[in-house]
Amino acid sequence: CTPGFISSLYVLYQNLPNATHDEINDALTGNLCRCTGYRPILEAAAIALKNHTPKDDFDIQITLNSIPISATIEINSQNQLYFKPFTLQEALRLKAQYPKSLIVNGVTDVGLLVTKRNEYLSVILDILDVKDMEQIEKTDTEIWYGAGLDLETIKTHCQHHFPSLYDMLKVFASKQIRNLGTFGGNIANASPIGDLPPVLMSYGAKVELASVDGTRILTNEAFVTGYRTTQLKENEMITKVMIPKLHPQRKYKSYKISKRKDLDISTVSAGFSVLLKENKVQEIDLFYGGMAAMTMRAAKAEAFLKGKEWSRENIEQAMLLIDEQFTPITDARSSNEGRTVMARNLLMKFWSETI
Repeated sequence: CTPGFISSLYVLYQNLPNATHDEINDALTGNLCRCTGYRPILEAAAIALKNHTPKDDFDIQITLNSIPISATIEINSQNQLYFKPFTLQEALRLKAQYPKSLIVNGVTDVGLLVTKRNEYLSVILDILDVKDMEQIEKTDTEIWYGAGLDLETIKTHCQHHFPSLYDMLKVFASKQIRNLGTFGGNIANASPIGDLPPVLMSYGAKVELASVDGTRILTNEAFVTGYRTTQLKENEMITKVMIPKLHPQRKYKSYKISKRKDLDISTVSAGFSVLLKENKVQEIDLFYGGMAAMTMRAAKAEAFLKGKEWSRENIEQAMLLIDEQFTPITDARSSNEGRTVMARNLLMKFWSETI
């Protein structure tokens, strides 16, 4: 564990010498200690940062005299193919040529297929250095995020644009993982307990799917079709994620319930939004993760609440409809009854924070 702590603190020391207590905690979220205890490590970090001097900084310059960036790297080893393109056009060409290829970028999820399940990945398409997929584009009505952007970059950028997304990313894994995991990868995973889909669906976000045949755009809600299944065709890739700019009168919230705050998988997650007029519900979106085989809209509760007063009495009635729509599973994280209670209470929490 020691080299990991040192590496994390070195990065903090170099990049954020005036870090707050919370920022120190965030930098060390992905590091585990079983002997020393976290308190003296945090205290040592604070002392080191307090005594930071410019002479301690390193100016490291690395020059890579390798292949031209336009040339695709191809490795053929023991019946395993590996491709590393540097342009989106080349990535789409390879995906069309090898439709069964597995797309990787940060490898925070796919890597487990090898290390935990001992799977053999026969064709790998590595898009880590496709810079065309790492752009942020703004218009008057929306923001387009490149699917190759890492989640820490998304977190930093969205703080003032999409606060609910920022709140969810604050408790998404650890900073080390967010620095590698990508926006597009989290969406393509289509996990029923994925943290981001409920929030994105409540925002009305969309994904751009591209292939050599062209592009098409789907809502995040329509993109996911079932347990870890999507509308993504074999020759397609997620290239962008679009989030509409927030309605000034609409209220948005996101929630995550897990056994611990950091570095944990959701037991139940949610992305909610509501538009009120004279305290009556004009529009409402209630999306839950962890309650079904896929992120799902609480359609019965929405239908009941539309047009009604935004009152505790009506919320309590809508909470009962959660039971009718969802039949969550029992697993190591919670019982099905527990998940149902959590989902009900999140709706009440949303009401209490938006009245």
